Amino acid sequence: MATFNQIEVESIADALGDTEIGLTGTEIGHLLHTLSMTDPDPGITKRKRLHNALAADQNKRGNRRGILEFIRRAMAPGRWLNKQVEFERLRERLNQALSLIGLEVEESGSVATADAARTITDAHKRASNLKANLILREIHPDVLVFCKAELLNDNYFHAVLEAVKSVGDKLRSRTGLQDDGVALVNRALSGDFPMLAINPRVTKSEQDEQKGFANLIVGIFGMFRNPTAHEAKIKWSMNKEDAEDLLSLVSLVHRRLDAATMPSRI
Repeated sequence: MATFNQIEVESIADALGDTEIGLTGTEIGHLLHTLSMTDPDPGITKRKRLHNALAADQNKRGNRRGILEFIRRAMAPGRWLNKQVEFERLRERLNQALSLIGLEVEESGSVATADAARTITDAHKRASNLKANLILREIHPDVLVFCKAELLNDNYFHAVLEAVKSVGDKLRSRTGLQDDGVALVNRALSGDFPMLAINPRVTKSEQDEQKGFANLIVGIFGMFRNPTAHEAKIKWSMNKEDAEDLLSLVSLVHRRLDAATMPSRI
């Protein structure tokens, strides 16, 4: 059986040991112990620890079977019950690392063969095309940062998901609130004394616009952030046109938030 080269092992370790979406140190230690793999450096960062352990196992075996089994165990569906979002994000990150090798992690957690990307350029082509089209639309710059190849490995869903998260970040940065989701929107934009106002809120029409804007963001969050939406993500094969339209909507939200004022609360 073939072996992974050093860069490939590093990419796999970087994905599985990612600070935000990867395995915890305890989970890494448990899996290494379960698979009888040496854990040479348990005190260092997760990525380096995992890289050293996987590389040492491959050198010992002379093949990549141990690394593939580690991936299978790490991505076993039973480990991710009630954590569908986290599973999908890590699976996408792993598939990015595996795309040039001709492998992919399936929805079942198994590792299967896939059409290998011929060049790194192929892996970034989709992101470049999307970004070019959005630039023509004069999309808000805070949205363009999410048009990255690593977010578009399987489809466009994850790029839109991350862009939607940026709306919450902007609401928190503008208001100083620490809430998330509906609670954040309600405190920042709803009620008789919102912390952010997109208009003077004097006329009935202006008040309705403020309320509608808050409801719009709540709807966007519900569509992409709620667990029920994420559970259906596997079945949602989003195309480029859908992504462009949705990212345009997120862009509109960003522009209105940038222009919003903080009314006096006296």
